Amino acid sequence: MEYIYAAMLLHKAGQKVDEASVKKVLEAAHVKVDDTRAKALVAALEGVNIDEAIEKAAMPVAVAAPAAEHKAEAKVDHAKKAAEEKKSEEQAAMGLGALFG
Repeated sequence: MEYIYAAMLLHKAGQKVDEASVKKVLEAAHVKVDDTRAKALVAALEGVNIDEAIEKAAMPVAVAAPAAEHKAEAKVDHAKKAAEEKKSEEQAAMGLGALFG
């Protein structure tokens, strides 16, 4: 994961994502660098539009947020309904108690 973070950091800073740069970032973070992994990362990112990849990765989050909000609202509505039913039952029980006084 730290290799990808290094690449994203370099990209965000406007630097070229190459083996030497990735290694420098990782070494600065006191990560033991595996040359093979750094080389594989750079090869995998060749020809990839990083901005577009980040945007696509963020889409599920944007879609999931309204769904989570709806679930939270449904839970609140359910809790309110349950509280109202309990209150109604208590009021009915008090009314019955008056009959048997």
